[in-house]
Amino acid sequence: MPASATVIGALLGLGTQMYSNALRKLPYMRHPWEHLLGMGLGVVFANQMVKWDAKAQEDLDKLLAKAKQANERRYFDDDED
Repeated sequence: MPASATVIGALLGLGTQMYSNALRKLPYMRHPWEHLLGMGLGVVFANQMVKWDAKAQEDLDKLLAKAKQANERRYFDDDED
């Protein structure tokens, strides 16, 4: 998964820079260092999104487990009284 996020982020950064140059009617590869910078930022962005998604899924699982326990206590523990 991290390798695909890295590749997607690099392509996103490269595509953004090339699109920016195309909109301004400049040569696509006008300043190659800007493309490398865009690719680096895209990689960081994509990898952070993957980490954030994993953390959000983990937090959601914890909340669902707590809700399930609360519901079980509410409906099944009252029967013992």
